[in-house]
Order: sequence, then C-alpha cells, then structure tokens
Amino acid sequence: MVTIHPNLKPWHPSMRSNPQSLSPLPSRISCTASSSESNQSTSAAGKIKRLVLPQQGRTKLNTYPDRDFYEYPRFVTHVDDGFISTLTNLYREKLTPNSEILDLMSSWVSHLPKEVKYNKVVGHGLNAQELAKNPRLDYFFVKDLNQDQKLELESSSFDAVLCTVSVQYLQQPEKVFAEVFRVLRPGGVFIVSFSNRLFYEKAITAWRDGSAYSRIQLVVQYFQSVEGFTKAEIVKKLPDAGGGGAESKSPLGWFMGLLGLLSGSDPFYAVLAYKNFKPVYETK
Repeated sequence: MVTIHPNLKPWHPSMRSNPQSLSPLPSRISCTASSSESNQSTSAAGKIKRLVLPQQGRTKLNTYPDRDFYEYPRFVTHVDDGFISTLTNLYREKLTPNSEILDLMSSWVSHLPKEVKYNKVVGHGLNAQELAKNPRLDYFFVKDLNQDQKLELESSSFDAVLCTVSVQYLQQPEKVFAEVFRVLRPGGVFIVSFSNRLFYEKAITAWRDGSAYSRIQLVVQYFQSVEGFTKAEIVKKLPDAGGGGAESKSPLGWFMGLLGLLSGSDPFYAVLAYKNFKPVYETK
C-alpha cells in the first residue's frame, strides 16, 4: 500500500509523532493506470527482457522490513560536499527548466540546482518526516519498493526520474526500472547516482560483494534489462589521490583516497539513460 502526502511548508515538529496526519494528494497526481498504458500493452517497450540478479544476489543481511529500518528520520547527507556539487552540476546539465521530476528513494534534500525552477517535483521515500522537510518537493509519497514495485503514478507523466545513493538497496531492480520507464515521457531521462557508501546490512549481496567497476556495470545491466532504454551513459569523478595535504600524499593516504575514505574524497558515479531516444536541444 502506498501513502501519499502533499509537502507541508514550513516543517512542523508535531508531525514527528503523527506523520500520517498529512492531507491526501490530489487524485489527478495519483493514478494507477491510464489509457495510454493500456494502448501500449502490445508494445515490447518497457518490458523486462531478462533478470539481472540471481536470487542470492537480492538478499540482505538485515532481513527485517525496510520501513522499520527507516522508521526514524536521518537529517544527514550520506555523501560529501564534492559528490553533492558534482551531482548538482549533472542535474543542471541534464534536467531542463520547467520540467516535471520524480525523485525516487529521496529524503530531506534533493540536490537540485537552487536557481532552476521546475514545474513539479514529486518525491518518494520511506520516511515521511524526511520527505516533508525537503523544500524542493511539491508532493511526496511513502512506499517500500522492495515490497511492491508498482508506482501509483500515470504513465508518461515525468520528464526525469532521479535515484540518488539508493540503488544498492533495490531487491527487484528490474521491475523498478521498468516502472520508471513507464512513468517517463518519451525522451525522459533516468539518472542513477551512487558512491562507495552504503548501509552495509541493507545493501543487496550483489552490491556488497562487488567492486566499483562491477557496481557500475550492474546498474548498466539494470537499464539493459528493460526494453526501450537508450544505451546507458556513465559519468565518473574519482577523488584526487595525489592532491591535498601530506596525509593524502603518503602511500596509505593515496590508497585511502582511492577508496574514498579520506574526508572530501567520495568517488562519484552516475549511470543514466533515456526512454526511447535521447533528445537533442538547440543551444542559443
């Protein structure tokens, strides 16, 4: 079951004890299906071609429901300022002003460029208190995608879908990527970003056991598993292991920097693809 809320501004502390007290989202935003979806049912686009993960690769060390794990809000950033700056610049480059955006697996911050106006930003996550504090969200809904991958949103209703430092927790990524394909408009972009940080007990085995390279390739395969996505593009920005102070120049510092373990040195990875085609915009 999905719980949908409008975003409230400003944040009120009384919501901490009863996050379900928020008003329901207007019905025009939440819709289980549309006529366009049924018309496309005969098309192969958006269908899952193959499963990427074996059953073992989908397992987690912490088998309790994710809603329990995220019951209490965490008003922290899970990556450093360098990662956030790179991500915001990527959004500035790839997201067009006045577009409509779905921020999947979001929290209290979306890292969108502050100076850019978007027509609508809808957030999804597992903690209503975090989402209600996010100033960029016009609406949000709470749903556990590991329990139910169906998005109660109209087909072809968003220009972009974002997933920031959360893809490692998806146990049914193929189904989620297929749903993202459905809600994107033709030419819409899906941007998946991640670093080397994670809640270890909540990440799937295939991610925990992987390297930086294999994790990138895993996300590429998620895109490839759904019919209709364009060829995935990879964006990387690795920490400068040779820069900084004496600590970073030592052999140990160089190795820690390579792993992203020094302050300010989170590696940045993003994989993105478009629905059906990559749009071309004329530059003025």
